[in-house]
Amino acid sequence: MMKSFMDAYSAVNLMFLLKGLWITVEVSVISIILSYILGGILGFIRYMRIKYFSAIVGFIIDLIRNLPLILIFFFVYFGLPNLGLRIEIIPSSILALTVFESAMLAEIIRGGIESISKGQMEGARANGLTYWQAMRYIILPQAQVRMIPALVSQFISLIKDTSLATIIMLPELMYHAQIIYGQNTNYIIPMFVALAVMYFIVCYALSLFSRYLEKRIAS
Repeated sequence: MMKSFMDAYSAVNLMFLLKGLWITVEVSVISIILSYILGGILGFIRYMRIKYFSAIVGFIIDLIRNLPLILIFFFVYFGLPNLGLRIEIIPSSILALTVFESAMLAEIIRGGIESISKGQMEGARANGLTYWQAMRYIILPQAQVRMIPALVSQFISLIKDTSLATIIMLPELMYHAQIIYGQNTNYIIPMFVALAVMYFIVCYALSLFSRYLEKRIAS
């Protein structure tokens, strides 16, 4: 058993895993940024309750939230080419994750804004602030603090969801591990251990950053 671990963790295999980890982090970071921007816009539209438009956006969000992520991967990578739009593997993964996570984040952001008492807005308006000034300086800073735990939880989920992109051959961490233990079945357990450690390090680092950010915003 020990020899299997020693052989599995050779310099070549570890470098190969780290290359996969880099792809995982790259795809995750880009998807997090894009989904946060798009999710924020969609969540705000739902909060504004614009006649008809908010209802349509709400329907789209609910539709995406109730679809399996793996189906979105399939549609983006295999379905869009049939419509004349062919996208490479990494952009396809980013697009699928962004679309799916944006719907999740939209509800978190909408709920965070709605959790702030309406009296806060009324008080701000009574003191001469415009609606957008009140939203920017009074409502959103408070809502942001309340949203951080849920947002970070969703971001961590996104990082782990990148492993589903192996279905379209994204060369990320899980895919590289599969290649390694596909060459020698004795490497299966060592690779699973390595995967657990690497995912834990990345996700735990994000959790620590969120705690720091939460304290910074609250102070």
